[in-house]
Amino acid sequence: MEIRHLRLIKAIVEEGSITKAIDKLHLTQSALSHQLKEAEYQLGTPVFLRTNKKLVLTKAGEKIYELANEILDKLSQTESQIKQMVYGEHGEIRISTECFSSYHWLPPVLKQFHLLYPNVELKIVTEATHIPLQKLLENTIDIAIISDQIKDNNIKYIELFQDEMVMVISENHAWANKKYVDAEDFIDEHLLIHSLPMETVTVHQFLLAPAKVAPKKITPLPLTEASLEMVKADMGVMSMAKWALLPHLKNNPIRAIKIGKNGLKRKHFIAIRENEQYPDYFYHFITFLQNEINLQWNIQ
Repeated sequence: MEIRHLRLIKAIVEEGSITKAIDKLHLTQSALSHQLKEAEYQLGTPVFLRTNKKLVLTKAGEKIYELANEILDKLSQTESQIKQMVYGEHGEIRISTECFSSYHWLPPVLKQFHLLYPNVELKIVTEATHIPLQKLLENTIDIAIISDQIKDNNIKYIELFQDEMVMVISENHAWANKKYVDAEDFIDEHLLIHSLPMETVTVHQFLLAPAKVAPKKITPLPLTEASLEMVKADMGVMSMAKWALLPHLKNNPIRAIKIGKNGLKRKHFIAIRENEQYPDYFYHFITFLQNEINLQWNIQ
């Protein structure tokens, strides 16, 4: 007997009639009758007794139906397991970034991926923020999203996107007519940052620290909206990715100023462990992340 014969017998029993079994199996009446005769011929005995226009299982049919349930259930489980192996339908990805400001764009992307892979659990591990590469090597997370690479043969970097950091100021600020700002311009300024330590603040890392310049005052403020309100009131300046700032420039009394004559651009990378065999769904996620950010969000 073949698998199709087992499916046929199971469908007839569970649907209660040949008509309903035809609909379930998408067969014609003649095809169903032909398959049933094949099964009975191979067994050498009837599977069903035809009484009062109903099909009732014979003793042999009961044995075959029991076998059909066992085999088809096992086949379904095996197919599911193979799909999980190939497509990674079930699993977990633990993610962290090097700064809290990245978390305002990451969750919507994760939500879109979850719609495609509902059985893959995506976990943002906030306690690994600021030290994601260390936590990656410790196997606390699986993927780190970073812009500051370290040389380590155990880490593999995959480019994610490039963006430009700009300074956000009020329309009435002293910098309003400047084309760009240098490190010395910060000496008398109140710099609003998202969080400490300063080593994770891009404008400090690439502009202020090399010039050994410290702003007059620094205030950590984790809420972007609150920082923007302070900037509007001309109570400080803040750095922000240009693509993330664009929506806020509309209908708000603020401006974006280039950092340095050539601008301050940074590349973001996905970091994974070099020698680890990741499931396929990890690479599906990485490709999805690259496409979603670069194409749909048009980050440059």
